[in-house]
Amino acid sequence: MDQQQNRNNRYPKKIKPPKFNIFWIYVPLFAMILYMWLGYRGGDPVKTEWYKVKEQMIPQGDVEKVTFITNQNRAEVTIKTDSLKKYKNLFGGREPKFGPHLYFIVSNNFDSEQELNQAREALPPDKKFSIETEERTNYLGRILDWLLLPLILIGLWVFMFRKMSKGVGGGGGSGIFNVGKSQAKLFDKDNNTKVTFKDVAGLEEAKVEVMEIVDFLRNPKKYTTLGGKIPKGALLVGPPGTGKTLLAKAVAGEADVPFFSISGSDFVEMFVGVGASRVRDLFRQAKEKAPCIVFIDEIDAVGRARGKNAGFSSNDERENTLNQLLTEMDGFGSNSGVIILAATNRADILDKALMRAGRFDRQINVDLPELKERDEIFRVHLRNLKLEEGFDIEFLSKQTPGFSGADIANVCNEAALIAARRNKKAIEKQDFLDAIDRIVGGLEKKSKIIPPNEKRTIAFHEAGHATVSWVLPNANPLLKVTIIPRGRALGAAWYLPEERQITTTEQMMDEMAATMGGRVAEEIINGRISTGALNDLEKITKQAYAMVSYFGMSPAVGHLSFYDSQDSGYNFSKPYSEKTAELIDAEAKALIDRAHDTARDVLMAHMEGFKELAQLLLEKEVIFTEDMERIFGPRVKENGETAAETKAETKAEAEENKKTEEESGN
Repeated sequence: MDQQQNRNNRYPKKIKPPKFNIFWIYVPLFAMILYMWLGYRGGDPVKTEWYKVKEQMIPQGDVEKVTFITNQNRAEVTIKTDSLKKYKNLFGGREPKFGPHLYFIVSNNFDSEQELNQAREALPPDKKFSIETEERTNYLGRILDWLLLPLILIGLWVFMFRKMSKGVGGGGGSGIFNVGKSQAKLFDKDNNTKVTFKDVAGLEEAKVEVMEIVDFLRNPKKYTTLGGKIPKGALLVGPPGTGKTLLAKAVAGEADVPFFSISGSDFVEMFVGVGASRVRDLFRQAKEKAPCIVFIDEIDAVGRARGKNAGFSSNDERENTLNQLLTEMDGFGSNSGVIILAATNRADILDKALMRAGRFDRQINVDLPELKERDEIFRVHLRNLKLEEGFDIEFLSKQTPGFSGADIANVCNEAALIAARRNKKAIEKQDFLDAIDRIVGGLEKKSKIIPPNEKRTIAFHEAGHATVSWVLPNANPLLKVTIIPRGRALGAAWYLPEERQITTTEQMMDEMAATMGGRVAEEIINGRISTGALNDLEKITKQAYAMVSYFGMSPAVGHLSFYDSQDSGYNFSKPYSEKTAELIDAEAKALIDRAHDTARDVLMAHMEGFKELAQLLLEKEVIFTEDMERIFGPRVKENGETAAETKAETKAEAEENKKTEEESGN
């Protein structure tokens, strides 16, 4: 204790002076202003006229001195101290302590010596005033006249230079002198993201591949002892909203190495050479931080195939940036310990040199989530929501086939907003159903006025869709039908498409027939057609042409496909002859006619149920699966089973698999 005290006495702590703060200047400035306002009684002379001085002030003996300034055509008047009270109104109700107090302008025709002497001689001795003549030179004014403009220009230049060197708005690379610097954000141990793999539901295969890269950076000896090399890059490919960027954020959260994040559009600017310079600067920083991960989001902004649109607005700056990126990823000066992660929605338009092994060794497909994955995603987004007791999460995953992770997050948020709008204390099942309808079909327009005859046509149109889709075994099962306008649609039908990887000709034909059911219903009931089937006709036309020219499902055209998966960009004409084009048109029309006939046969065979369903729609405006089963009976699937039988078999099979797993575990 004594030694510590002696050490403190020998080396006393230095008291650090307080840091300078710009606001300290305001204290003396405010005090000065306060003093001038309260205590100072002087100021610039107040302008007046000569006749007032001659006729009012001089005769009363109030003038002490008149000073004539020869080089300024100006005369200044100093009033006696005892007489200042008379003229307080001229000085704002105060008595100035210092003179001169007044001044008047002297013209060239004014004979100052004669006028002032005459006024002075007419006074008695006790009221006379002194007359002075002087010539003044305002050196400070002249100096400011010469220096003010240069000082302002220099100040502006210094201000702009500082802003440009630091980056306007505080950005490290946003200034004009940093235009070639990388715009990437760095995440390390001190500035890490909070997203981890626990926040990424589903995407199990993608997480395995990405986690392997993270594990390689954490423990490289585990792989190098066997002769393995660290992969140079991984490309995340998938539809929008499937979680590619979220997966990259999770990598940043899981990895113990620096993580650079940048968008592909940040490389390309209007200045020539900026993109390539930013690429070089990015990899220079990455080499200094190696081992590290560089994530380029939306890489198609800079990685588009070179020369695809040659002669039609090709972008040399973008191509130069891509060339530099290719060189940095796999050139003579290879980057050891730098792994590139990239994400894109359109891998088909990327340059082949960018896609080859050695640059992006792995392509990780991030597809739309399946049933189990949707259930996991819902559980992640529902963690912070207040749900009603006994809420069935599996029901939501079954109601949202084809939804991406972003769509599911939107459903959860919309459900919470709907429940809050209805003043509920917890989110219920109906709120989620309304949220799904809101996202898929748009907002309900209950106030929209529809004439009775049009409403009847809409009801039979939607009933036609529902009837054909329920009867045909290969069509998508119906979930809900409504004639309440939503968005731009006057009516809508919701289906639950089966999650299958391949589709047969029979399945596509039944789906086309179900789509054609609305137009056929109008023909049967009204005896005429309307424009209400526009979207239906557009859909089945595209589907029919795809069956003929892409999938090879027409015996007349044969097993040919004119689909260009590479999208080379050089197809200025159709890749088939005019004769084949006519054949494709005829076959597509034949497929649509077959779907039309199938829909007509179904509606004619189930006319009573069809009309009953339309009347129910007119009464209730919304019908569900239970109403369809009551009118038409259980729906028969392709294998001849009903939905209830299939559900029972699926449940029995699941219980059997569970029992087998338990026995194998024991």
